[in-house]
Amino acid sequence: MTVPHPFEPHRARSSLITHRHIEVFRAVMTASNVTQAATLLGSSQPTVSRELARLEQLLGYPLFERLQGRLRPNARALALWDEVQRSWQGLERVVDRAVALGQSHEAQLSVLCLPALAHALLPGAIAQLMHTQPQVRVSITPQESPLLEEWMTAQRFDLGLSEQTATPPGVQAVPLLTLDEVAVLPAAHPLAAQSVLQVQNFAGQPFVSLSADDPYRRQIDTRFAEAGVARQLHLQTHSAVAVCAMVQQGLGLAIVNPLTALAMAGPGLVVRRLGFSVPFSVSALLPLHRPGLPEVAPLVQALKAEAAGASARLSGLLGSTG
Repeated sequence: MTVPHPFEPHRARSSLITHRHIEVFRAVMTASNVTQAATLLGSSQPTVSRELARLEQLLGYPLFERLQGRLRPNARALALWDEVQRSWQGLERVVDRAVALGQSHEAQLSVLCLPALAHALLPGAIAQLMHTQPQVRVSITPQESPLLEEWMTAQRFDLGLSEQTATPPGVQAVPLLTLDEVAVLPAAHPLAAQSVLQVQNFAGQPFVSLSADDPYRRQIDTRFAEAGVARQLHLQTHSAVAVCAMVQQGLGLAIVNPLTALAMAGPGLVVRRLGFSVPFSVSALLPLHRPGLPEVAPLVQALKAEAAGASARLSGLLGSTG
């Protein structure tokens, strides 16, 4: 076999370097001599010496100094060793992950959901799932629309939770609940004495809004515009939890999704039914082209149970104010 000239183009030489050559180099660096390296590789000393020499020929420069039967790595060898160690650690992680995926308790369920649902619906469902499957691993990624729907279409997650009524391409939607948005008020507010709030009740009131690009914000603003009712709009935020926290501080009234309102209700914050409808629905999104994990179906059932429980608790809360 013709040995490449040291000045042969880099690509031509590198194409002849195999994984076995790097494996030999790693063994020699680890063992510090060829005999022990051969033992590590389950090979013979002459074979390892020959393969190491071949690697140096292909590289066009020596990697070791030969001193009294021992090999001392030079500066190039040490630099190469750093890179080999990083690559080998990466390979070991890949192998470990591949083995772990074959064990059910190591499977990781990836869930993509709206931030509001990450604290108001999902935790209870995860608790139900882990009660029956304590070894399950779950990764939760909060994301707003429309990126949430785009990522589900791209099949990047095992399950999604969305408030959008339209089903994204490549996804199956499983309805979980349909309710109406509700009003939240400071407990000491005069309107807290009423069980149902009409559009006119908000006239002239300080109002904490969701962000301007929120679809529910647009629906709510349309309702007030159609009724000719003006509010004091000084505060807005993208988070329904933050809206409720501001209301709790007496900064105004608000209209939010019923799940967040239910989770935040308590001293300082009361929830009231609206005399007009702003529909709110939640669906589980299942990717059609991603291999399904066995844990998905139990989680969907847990989500349905949690949604039914939340609806019942909300009905009881609103009924108690009548």
